[in-house]
Amino acid sequence: MLDTAKLLAARYRAAEDRPYLASALYALTVVPSMGVPTMGVDRHWRCYVSPRFVDSTPVAELAGVWVHEVAHLLRDHHGRTDRLPAADQRDHVRVNIAQDCEINDDLLADGIALPAGRVEPKDFGLPTGGLFEGYLPSIPPTPADRFPDCGSGAHGLPMPWELPEDSGPARLGPVEADALRRTTAQAMRAHQRSRGHLPAGWQLWAQEVLEPTVDWRQALSGAVREAAAWAAGAVDYTYRRPSRRTPALRGVVLPSLRRPLPRVAVVIDTSGSMGQDDLAAALGEVTGVLRQVGIQGNRVSVLACDADVHAVSRVTSTAEVTLAGGGGTDMRVGIAAALAVPDRPGIVIVLTDGHTPWPRELPSCRLIAALIGPDAPAPPAWVETVRVTPRG
Repeated sequence: MLDTAKLLAARYRAAEDRPYLASALYALTVVPSMGVPTMGVDRHWRCYVSPRFVDSTPVAELAGVWVHEVAHLLRDHHGRTDRLPAADQRDHVRVNIAQDCEINDDLLADGIALPAGRVEPKDFGLPTGGLFEGYLPSIPPTPADRFPDCGSGAHGLPMPWELPEDSGPARLGPVEADALRRTTAQAMRAHQRSRGHLPAGWQLWAQEVLEPTVDWRQALSGAVREAAAWAAGAVDYTYRRPSRRTPALRGVVLPSLRRPLPRVAVVIDTSGSMGQDDLAAALGEVTGVLRQVGIQGNRVSVLACDADVHAVSRVTSTAEVTLAGGGGTDMRVGIAAALAVPDRPGIVIVLTDGHTPWPRELPSCRLIAALIGPDAPAPPAWVETVRVTPRG
């Protein structure tokens, strides 16, 4: 039987010692479970607790585990896992270990007691203060029975000991969870102003929640995915794959509808105001995003635009892009050239520092401006815009 008094005493201690976490800690619904190894959480803010683990663990360490588990949910580890490559998502043990490294170094530096056997970045020769996405490549394959399982609220994969999504005790939805994260971040800010101490990891987390910075790769990927879906909406008939109704019509072959994968043109500003290193890095990032959404090969054309001589050259690799030097910039020339081909692209991505005139009206395609540098002037409002910061 679960020693509820001991478990709740540990949560009370965690909330008293770290009052900025109180709202999040008390939002967790306790679910006794003989299947969970120690304690774990699901995506719906339900905390599964092993009675044996509670019996064998001192209250101070139980308080630390409460903080550890709620940290998985506050830091949206399951949501961030959903954005990992599929192969990493399937390896939930390594993901969980990397996430524990992200959390535990902050907790230990803050003087929070944790049970023996916890993992830390130093166990893998890694520096402290990192995010789990950065730790993950350095985490070796590990047998699942060597480490506790923190549940789908951490690594994203529902475990056998978790309740079905639509049943069981009270649970939080995504909207309520986001509101709770913001409330917790505001409490951390207030605590820091009044008492002056907040662990560095929580400081960075609160800043990101209250003053979020958009990952431009994610924004560009989303814009390209949406544009690709829009461009692929134009359907055509093909006899390569007969219609499913054909067998019902003896001797008659009906065509089926197809949604062609769109073509993409990347127009690159090679004027003198662009930096060669930033240009090459940003082009590499953009082409990587295109590969990620399934558009590559002969469906991607790259055009280097030199406004001085109004010349546009078609290139096939980053190495072929050279800066023109001097002069102004006019990306309208490159956009027009990209569209003046028999196989017109459905998407045009303009890679520029923004110091260029733009077409007077929206062309017959999806136009995305990838602006290099934080100070790049914004294009007209009808141009989809993503600000690019190449890896430094």
